[in-house]
Amino acid sequence: MNSNADRQTVNTEFAVYDCEIHLKFRLIEEKQVICSREQLLELLLDAFSYGADEYMESVATEVKTQELPDVEASPQMRRQLIRLRNSRDMT
Repeated sequence: MNSNADRQTVNTEFAVYDCEIHLKFRLIEEKQVICSREQLLELLLDAFSYGADEYMESVATEVKTQELPDVEASPQMRRQLIRLRNSRDMT
């Protein structure tokens, strides 16, 4: 029988996280560009990722992350997590 010392160590560099981001910024943009929620979200995230300039100013940013037990992830995320942990390329 294999002892615990003989077993390959599991790559624990990966975990599942709940992430919550609250951004507040002001943006100068053409009125007709902001039509749909998806288009608006994409536009806002693009603008925020480029950083402050004369068309955008950051007002507030709050980021919260919390590691979750693997069992709270969806089955698809758990399968991906297992693949990452078992990947020989990542060890």
